[in-house]
Amino acid sequence: MAEVDNIVSKTIEELETFKIDLLKKEDKKGSLIPLLQSAQDSYGYIPESSIHYISEIIGIPAAEIYGVITFYSQFRLKPLGENIIKICQGTACHVNGAKNILKTIQNELGISVDETTEDGKFSLVSVACIGCCSLAPVMMINDETYGRLTPKKIPSILKLYMTI
Repeated sequence: MAEVDNIVSKTIEELETFKIDLLKKEDKKGSLIPLLQSAQDSYGYIPESSIHYISEIIGIPAAEIYGVITFYSQFRLKPLGENIIKICQGTACHVNGAKNILKTIQNELGISVDETTEDGKFSLVSVACIGCCSLAPVMMINDETYGRLTPKKIPSILKLYMTI
């Protein structure tokens, strides 16, 4: 029960921070990006309600805010899964079969890049480079790096995270 209380307390603090940021930025030009970043930091993504709050505070129509959110890849309109899979698409990984690794992950999980499984367990993200070229092809799940991947290794790696 104490753990739940801590989570609720932390969530309330994050939301209060976002609301304070909203008030500080009221009617200030150039405040849209910082407010979107604050909303995403608070919620893990940018919920529709935040877009409407921001719209009211800074006087930019919600449709324009959606345009900004969808333009910048750093922003998300949906929450990420519990486990974030980053598949490297850098040159070394590309020439060593990253495309086949990606296809295998997609087939195993039933999602495409920038999607989350229905159960919320996994999100799949494509990244330009993870920085482990000597281990190509490479992926990361959360903070764990997996290198020298083959399509046959993928199911057993994913299984490690299915019960977490």
